[in-house]
Amino acid sequence: MNILMHICCGPCALYPFTVLRSDGHEIRGFFYNPNIHPYREFKKRLAALKTVAGKMGLEIDYVEEYGLKEYLRKVVYNEERRCSICYEMRLLPTVRHAKSIGADAFTTTLLYSRYQNHDLIRAAAERLADEYDISFYYQDFREGWQQGIDMSIKMDIYRQHYCGCIYSEQERYDKSKRSPAPHCTRSGQVT
Repeated sequence: MNILMHICCGPCALYPFTVLRSDGHEIRGFFYNPNIHPYREFKKRLAALKTVAGKMGLEIDYVEEYGLKEYLRKVVYNEERRCSICYEMRLLPTVRHAKSIGADAFTTTLLYSRYQNHDLIRAAAERLADEYDISFYYQDFREGWQQGIDMSIKMDIYRQHYCGCIYSEQERYDKSKRSPAPHCTRSGQVT
């Protein structure tokens, strides 16, 4: 199957890409992440992914414009729903891009993280798949969490310590703001 994989960052791409490739799928990456803050973090993640792409032979289409304004316009005053808004913001362009390049399906590296809400991701992706008449390839990549971390350490790839959004960054440092349930805003150190 020809799958377009939304990629949130280089380290999170390693395990899903390895698994999908070993299963015989053709994978093309798509980097679109307007949620990442600050700008320097965005640039670090972009550079790390380009390193991963070079080392693993992964073809990736990049949207390199910094999308913080767009992200904030959608989540401000909607903070309690920010994760679902963020998932939608990243998956919708992924689906559209998948259609434009003739991919058979799409997926996302968000499914690799223990700290993302898989139910919200899956619901948004399945709804978009139905709306755009394209398959959503679901696989729970969390089983390879440690393997992906080990791969990124071995490859000396920059690994971030929060999902990317400004709220998650605050939660990383301010323990009083952390959510008790694992979802995208819980500060999860990728170590």
